[in-house]
Amino acid sequence: MSDEEERRIARARLPEGLRPETLAVRTALAPSQHGENSEALFLTSGFVQPDAETSASRFAASEDFTYSRTSNPTVRSFEARLAAMEGTEAAVATATGMSAILLLIMGLLKAGDHVVCSRSVFGSTINLFAKEFAKFGVETSFVSQTDLDEWRAAIKPTTKLFFAETPTNPLTDICDIRALADMAHAAGALLVVDNSFCSPALQRPAELGADVVMHSGTKYLDGQGRVMAGALCGGEKLIKDVFGPVIRTAGMTLAPFNAWVVLKGLETLGVRMKAHCENALKVAQWLEVQPEVARVYYPGLASHPQHELAMRQQGGRGGAVVSFDLKGATPEAARAAAFHLIDSTRVISIATNLGDTKSIITHPATTSHGRLSEAQRQAAGIGQGLIRLAVGLEHVDDITDDLLRGLSTLKNR
Repeated sequence: MSDEEERRIARARLPEGLRPETLAVRTALAPSQHGENSEALFLTSGFVQPDAETSASRFAASEDFTYSRTSNPTVRSFEARLAAMEGTEAAVATATGMSAILLLIMGLLKAGDHVVCSRSVFGSTINLFAKEFAKFGVETSFVSQTDLDEWRAAIKPTTKLFFAETPTNPLTDICDIRALADMAHAAGALLVVDNSFCSPALQRPAELGADVVMHSGTKYLDGQGRVMAGALCGGEKLIKDVFGPVIRTAGMTLAPFNAWVVLKGLETLGVRMKAHCENALKVAQWLEVQPEVARVYYPGLASHPQHELAMRQQGGRGGAVVSFDLKGATPEAARAAAFHLIDSTRVISIATNLGDTKSIITHPATTSHGRLSEAQRQAAGIGQGLIRLAVGLEHVDDITDDLLRGLSTLKNR
């Protein structure tokens, strides 16, 4: 190695004790020989090897760069940065958040194993556990997000995994990560926490005992609704020895371009989340006093059942997602009111994603949870009058004015 290469690599070895905001900007692989300040995008499927012997050793080790399905410098930089921000030893990137859960189960479980999962998680997550994994003999018990006794009662001798999402989508229920971690470990199981809603800017589940932190990077990690991405963060042995072989074979790999977009998105995550949370709290407080709103779900409100827990776990902030029920004498009337409000907006986007700089509004019962049975929706608390608002970075008065277009005309319908 030349003196120039040694200096270049040394610059990438950051000092110990840096704060999360600095890690979000500085953690990455060493720059190339060109000395780029912004991390390079390695848009290549393969990597030329200097000779056959080196090629053989690199393919055997699966550590060096050989083929982008197994490893890529841009993807590796994203993994290193996210792991540093989450406070874990390592991370593995995937094509989407759902593929991260697929990788999780393929790596950890086999036929006959049992999972305890919150019934309040994302609708596609419920379907993945209840339908797809069940085909291969993995059993799942769905329990209350907030009732620790239900989690404890669901444990079986075959329980290998606890899966929680906090806050939940869309009702923002909060689980006690530390208590679930202790319970899982006592049963010989691992705790996995979906941290997509909070991101490491607000919450670091590994510090509270979680074994694996799962992300849909499509949301706040990217932050501008541009690309799909997912990740699992955890201990180095788990990431490399358990998940590594599966992703190399199955190929739920994150594309280099998407990795580069999310890598750069991480640099502004802290400031974005602060602004998102400030806007969301103001919108939630405004919604609470609107006569047509039956209930507001937002952890930053004192009225939220797990407000104090949320403030402890989430760095004193409530997140950026506000959900609310509209009044309606019947489910049909509540649904009509929700559709009217959504259709009356002119600024807020009608879409199913979240985590964007643009505010996004959706009707969970017919979108994110639309493929669930009515019984499953009721068990999860998803009514026809429920609206989910992912609060963006517009001026807060423009957001509330846009909601008022529909709210102010509901009584005249």
